[in-house]
Amino acid sequence: MRVHARPGPLRLRPLLLACVGALALTAAGCKKDGPDTTGSLAVSSGPRTEAAWRAAAEDWGRKYDAKPADKTISLNYAHALRMIDQRQQAVAVLQAAAIKSPKDKEILAAYGKALSEIGQLEQARDVLARAHTPERPDWRVLSAQGAVADQLGNQAEAQGLYEAALRLHPNDPGVMSNLGLSYALSRRLPEAESTLRTAAQLPGADMRVRQNLALVLGLQGKFSEAEAVSRQDLAPIEAAQSVAAIRQMVAQPNSWAQIRKLDGKAAPRGSSTAAKASPVQAGAAGQTAQAD
Repeated sequence: MRVHARPGPLRLRPLLLACVGALALTAAGCKKDGPDTTGSLAVSSGPRTEAAWRAAAEDWGRKYDAKPADKTISLNYAHALRMIDQRQQAVAVLQAAAIKSPKDKEILAAYGKALSEIGQLEQARDVLARAHTPERPDWRVLSAQGAVADQLGNQAEAQGLYEAALRLHPNDPGVMSNLGLSYALSRRLPEAESTLRTAAQLPGADMRVRQNLALVLGLQGKFSEAEAVSRQDLAPIEAAQSVAAIRQMVAQPNSWAQIRKLDGKAAPRGSSTAAKASPVQAGAAGQTAQAD
């Protein structure tokens, strides 16, 4: 997500939704250096640096040119493209794969998640609904559906989807973190804090989970505690800037009225590079966080 500094107040709902978007892929089992779908793909143990991902994209691109109908090549190529921020091209690759294999649930899951990254939320919702069945639900797809529902302003639906995902895969920190943020969007801040505290203590919880906890603490005026949590991952000056951004946000008149007014509008898409700079940090860097 590219962030631009502009004068004007921080927007509370877009910031929360940026956090949801940033965690959506992690919660769906798609970490930055991990596999893109429920299957075990060769790229899952692949490169982690940007230069290495670009080399991987070139390599998979050549293989894709030679065998565009190959499922594994298509999935790996699309994943590598997403890792170098070529999301539109990744969607095109997965769309072609979905046209060739319209009932392949692994392809549909990857396609739906990729669509959500570029803000095509209604289409992502429809594709993800076909990526599993009530008889054989996939917790990763349920989590991705929850993130899309949250970004469409359907918090009650989103929370039900996250809870269903957690019944299938208990104690997943990414799913629990998105559930906590969904509670925050519903103004259920004590529940949001409790859920995020639990998520932050779970094995596998990363910086994004802890920064989301710091955000919710700050929204309740617990600024000292929010800064202490932020310092677990950020330098002291960065943690202070993050909390200062939250203070500014909370100080706005009618902050929650803005959330309700914006409820249901398309949200900014999340970025797979969110671990480098959380949405709260983005807010601290400028006056308004907006996604291109």
